[in-house]
Amino acid sequence: MWRYVARRLWQAIPTVAGVVLITFLLFNGVGGSPAAMVLGQNASARALEEFDAARGYDKPLFFGNWTKTRALETVDFEAAPPGVRAKWGAGESGWLRLEAGQELALPLAFPLPEGARWRLVVEGRGEGFPRCGKKFSTVWKKSFHSVEKPGFRAEGGAAEIRRVRLEKATGHFFDSQLVDYAGRLLRLDFGTSTSLNRPVWSLLKAGVGPSLALTVPILLVELAVSLTLALLCAYRRGSWLDRGLVAACVGLMSVNYLVWIVLGQYVLAYRLGWFPVWGFESWRNLLLPVVIGVATGLGANVRFYRTILLEEMHKDYVRTAFAKGLGAEQVLFKHVLKNALGPVIVNVALALPFLYTGSLLLESFFGIPGLGYLSLNAIHSSDVDVVRAVVLVGALLFTAANVLADVALAWVDPRVKLV
Repeated sequence: MWRYVARRLWQAIPTVAGVVLITFLLFNGVGGSPAAMVLGQNASARALEEFDAARGYDKPLFFGNWTKTRALETVDFEAAPPGVRAKWGAGESGWLRLEAGQELALPLAFPLPEGARWRLVVEGRGEGFPRCGKKFSTVWKKSFHSVEKPGFRAEGGAAEIRRVRLEKATGHFFDSQLVDYAGRLLRLDFGTSTSLNRPVWSLLKAGVGPSLALTVPILLVELAVSLTLALLCAYRRGSWLDRGLVAACVGLMSVNYLVWIVLGQYVLAYRLGWFPVWGFESWRNLLLPVVIGVATGLGANVRFYRTILLEEMHKDYVRTAFAKGLGAEQVLFKHVLKNALGPVIVNVALALPFLYTGSLLLESFFGIPGLGYLSLNAIHSSDVDVVRAVVLVGALLFTAANVLADVALAWVDPRVKLV
């Protein structure tokens, strides 16, 4: 058994690495600029640059010795709009032309800060570019520190410039966003919330308690009730009880989740006053959300467990047990349910990660300060670090739940080989 557990954990390492990489690409590579999402599109280039520097977004994505800077956006005069060309003094023909002795003026968005090394890269053609042996170089590069004034001068003739970019030096070749992100994860540093100005790890610790207080009772009550009703349906299959329960399950599945929340709050909490409408002061505040959570998930679970149990009810060992004179309770709970535990365990194990992430709608509508409530607020305020941490931890827990399901299935079912 322990060898099997160790093997499954070893096999999960590539999956975890893939989860971390995909999460990194979604939030760092594909999702756009976090600085622009938090500070807004009208924020100054200096503010955006300082935001990136504080959170490691000013580094290359994977590796490299140089990275771009907001002090000077890379410009390609062939593809640039007329407004950008006019800003640089380029004509409508496309390339920027410098006569002999003329210097390129760089429209920096802000003065370059001290303590960094920069590189100006100019691409073009003409005699004004420096000679490289007997040929003309089409790419001119110059490294300098921030105390120096960057610039390019056409010498020995005119120069036509096609592309200009300004780059900042990194600490080393692997000083990148990916390495920085992986190092933070190893230290359990998920960043700092931009909306609350608190470490994300402390927010996760504060929110996991209320989320578990809501989701664990929903899971346990829903599992007990759905299994009991599924056993009744399987035992009395084809009867009015079975058909009525199946019809009720279809009805529960057809009603939208939000409708249950609104009806529950208005009828049971507001009109009848049986439950509190809002807050997280005592266990009474959790009663109505738990009832709604159980009701919304009961239909699908009863139908799923009913299908599994019906497959077991038609097998020979069930008929043999009844032929021996065993009662319905013994056959159902000691034989049928025991042999149907495999799919039940898998279904429960795959639901475990959602205990951590909480319920977005229930926590938001009932004012429960769990991770679901935190995630929704983070989405509304574009708090990238919080959303990324919740997504990453949820994905890692889902991977762990898969390993746990395999181990539990091999433990309860002797037919599963530990290979």
